[in-house]
Amino acid sequence: MTWIDRAQLFSPLDYAAIAVLLVAWLWIGWRIENPSPTKSSVTMMMDDYRREWMREMVTRQPRMFDAQVVAAMRQGSTFFASTTMIAVGGGLALLGNTERLAGVANDLAIGSAPAMVWEIKILIIILFLANAFLKYVWAHRLFGYCAVLMASVPNEPSDPQAYPRAAQAAEICVTAARSFNRGLRVTYFALASVAWILGPVALLLGTAITFGVLYRREFASHSRLVLLSQPGDTDS
Repeated sequence: MTWIDRAQLFSPLDYAAIAVLLVAWLWIGWRIENPSPTKSSVTMMMDDYRREWMREMVTRQPRMFDAQVVAAMRQGSTFFASTTMIAVGGGLALLGNTERLAGVANDLAIGSAPAMVWEIKILIIILFLANAFLKYVWAHRLFGYCAVLMASVPNEPSDPQAYPRAAQAAEICVTAARSFNRGLRVTYFALASVAWILGPVALLLGTAITFGVLYRREFASHSRLVLLSQPGDTDS
């Protein structure tokens, strides 16, 4: 079967749905990391808090609390990396048994597409999950770098290297968190791509829901209002 024959297995609506999925994933990621000056995202506001955290760490004695926070973030990235690895393995196993999936689709009256169609749909999900896995692994590595930099911060706040080292640790922490957040976004859209099994309309609907959830959490959530409020305004 040639590539032209494979391409003809999908309708124009399928291609449009995949294009919308990719554009939504790329655009929301760009918008979150490059918000307008008048409407910052939760992710960018948390970056500022991470930098403030490292400045406060310089004068905190002992620094056991800071080490525990970094360890918790490393555990989170480890958990998601392990989860996505298991999901990728499950997808690869299903990739070699698409005939059974096609039979289930027929039973559910989803469609009677060839096995290759199901293989390509599963492959898209696996690619998203593999991308997420790499993001989580890199975030885990960067959180480790951050821990080392934090340990290198001198105990004396008056040391000329104290605040510059803390600033370095903050930037590594920010980079690690961005990689972790990118992995989360890819995971969300990997779940949305599962809807393609039900057809292109379901994929468009899943993409729209995922996009709406991400946008709301970053730009219109209660947590964002809390971060915007001043410490003295907590009662309101």
